[in-house]
Amino acid sequence: MQRFTLADLTLPMKTLFSGYLLVIGLGLLFAGGQIMLTHGLADGKVGLSVDDIIYSYHGKRDEGSKLIAKLNGSMKDNAPPDVRLAMIKWAENGGPQEEWDEKISMDVDQYCAPCHANIPGLANITDRAVMDEMLKVDEGQSPSTLTRVSHIHLFGIAFIFFFVGWIFTYATGISQLNKAILISVPFLFLIVDVLSWWLTKWNPNFAWLVIIGGFGYGMSATVMIFTSLYQMWILPRRKARPIDPPIQ
Repeated sequence: MQRFTLADLTLPMKTLFSGYLLVIGLGLLFAGGQIMLTHGLADGKVGLSVDDIIYSYHGKRDEGSKLIAKLNGSMKDNAPPDVRLAMIKWAENGGPQEEWDEKISMDVDQYCAPCHANIPGLANITDRAVMDEMLKVDEGQSPSTLTRVSHIHLFGIAFIFFFVGWIFTYATGISQLNKAILISVPFLFLIVDVLSWWLTKWNPNFAWLVIIGGFGYGMSATVMIFTSLYQMWILPRRKARPIDPPIQ
């Protein structure tokens, strides 16, 4: 037996729970937007596709260097066509130092440095040593990057799902079995999502699992958030509404 339900909570408790759920919901929306603006542009086209996932985690191993892959993908619109083509040709020629000193470094300073030299997490390609790494074949995310992102993803999102699920446990009208299933789903899909990054790094055929994992935990969290908000604010009003007598 539940000691109380979401509809029975005091106003301060409803406000606390609702504020948390609304912020988490907004965070999920921005996370989706961030994915669209990063991984979603890996193939140079708007929208998330299987190719985007493959390029992000497995790389574009048949298209040459990381720099060329970026210039043909997510960075395609960040420099004039003539500058972009000059950089691609320079990369295809092995990135000779003479051309770097004469022109390429100046183009990088003008079109790339505003972001890459100032935003943490972006490769500072104004540094020739960093640029040399970009001239290597694009093999997707490195194992060290995947390890770092995986543990942050697992710890951070699991912590979020714990509180979303905890609030949802006080919902009514849902069997204990269905509650348990719905609460466990985002954790399971989170594990699938992270493991699929590593599998896609090894074999691009696993890219579908990344999309399925992300969609699965996003949808299950959305259901729990909306159900909890509904039962805290709308359900009590519906129960309190007087029932009209039958027409004689």
